[in-house]
Amino acid sequence: MNLPHLQFLQPDGWAPPRGYANGVAAEGRMVFVAGQVGWNGLRQFETDDFVAQVEQALLNVVAVLRSAGAGPEHLVRMTWYVTDKTAYVTRQKELGQVYRNVIGRHYPAMTLLVVAGLLEDRALVEIEATAVLPA
Repeated sequence: MNLPHLQFLQPDGWAPPRGYANGVAAEGRMVFVAGQVGWNGLRQFETDDFVAQVEQALLNVVAVLRSAGAGPEHLVRMTWYVTDKTAYVTRQKELGQVYRNVIGRHYPAMTLLVVAGLLEDRALVEIEATAVLPA
């Protein structure tokens, strides 16, 4: 989905990315979402499953966006911090399904970092995001 205030950037001659954008140009009100982990709104983990924590973290991102009057379609950038590269790589199909269920077929600029740990001991993923709403 292309919104008038967003332009997805694809350099000439580059292979198209899968599941993210190379860049996004945006104009409007910016919303910054702090890193969200896979716990519920009461700060309680309901699972230690990697994909389920990703789903909850994405739901948390969307909840914060909604509180600003935004939605997943306004995302321009996401940064993922994961503690287990193998889980991320081997469960790509499940992760893709969860992503599409929560965010839809909207793919902002994204970065993924593998980290030794996160502040919350049970957290397997943390996702931060930036969105831009039309002026």
